[in-house]
Amino acid sequence: MIASFDDLLQAARAQAAPQRLLLVFAGAELPDGASATQRAEFEAGQGGALVPLMCVDKRPEEITSFVQLRTEADAMHGSWRVMLAGALSGQQGAAPTDQAVDQALERLLGLMQAGRMEQVLSQTLAFTRDGQAVTLKD
Repeated sequence: MIASFDDLLQAARAQAAPQRLLLVFAGAELPDGASATQRAEFEAGQGGALVPLMCVDKRPEEITSFVQLRTEADAMHGSWRVMLAGALSGQQGAAPTDQAVDQALERLLGLMQAGRMEQVLSQTLAFTRDGQAVTLKD
């Protein structure tokens, strides 16, 4: 069971095949036509539509901890609210190619921009700014 990003990092390092972690840092915005309840939840720091702000891929060995990753992310775009993380496995002992990583990230971003969050959430895990796993609702 993965309860934190550090758990995911440990699991990725334990895989037989080389891994690349696909990380999407997202902000939240209030959708058009939001109800009064949705507005209140959003103002309280909950709800809203996820909007990708930046994405990156990392090999598990490039990340020492979630704290280190958060520090790097904050230096680039400190307003992110949720990080979505997926993994891409290599084949036959080789790490995933840059082209495969780029295609996977583009697919995730395209799904997010199209509002197909159910598909995004089925392929990733979501983490708070504290590195804790969180379940998001579509």
